Amino acid sequence: MQLDLNQLCELLTVLDKTGISELTLKSGDLELTVRKGILASSPGTAAALPAAVATVAPIALGAVASPTLGSTPAIDQNLGVDLGDRAPVAPAPVPTALSAPVETKWVPIISPMVGTFYRAAAPDEPPFVNVGDRIKVSQTVCIIEAMKLMNEIDADEVSGQVMEILVQNGEPVEYGQVLMRINPD
Repeated sequence: MQLDLNQLCELLTVLDKTGISELTLKSGDLELTVRKGILASSPGTAAALPAAVATVAPIALGAVASPTLGSTPAIDQNLGVDLGDRAPVAPAPVPTALSAPVETKWVPIISPMVGTFYRAAAPDEPPFVNVGDRIKVSQTVCIIEAMKLMNEIDADEVSGQVMEILVQNGEPVEYGQVLMRINPD
């Protein structure tokens, strides 16, 4: 089986856009398994896998399985892939953190419905809250428009300081999506 780096990148991109969580390709002595949601960024991760399987995270585009069945492949190297006449390409860097860690004591304000998030009652009015503002129990913190109805969202049972606003004005939101985080009093 001939698999060049561009084909592998295209395969990973297509796989990332689907609901498929695991894909295994077998041809002769080559076996490639790709799993979503597993970051293979440390050598310990590879050692815990079966000897014939390489796990490739969607963001680690340089990771490729080895055609040698008796060894565990190194995650950040291209091993045994026929690149033809192409020049070697460095693997894509793997981010160390996707976002800053969230304080566990912060209380999320969650969207109770699907709709459009608005920080203010009207475009020319100031936002209900900004990062750093102190809020009280039952204070309106935003509006979600759903089916042409403006629904005020309150800080139900929390008072404290607004630490993060995770949604931009005018952005669509889903049911259960975290809108902002409050550091409670």
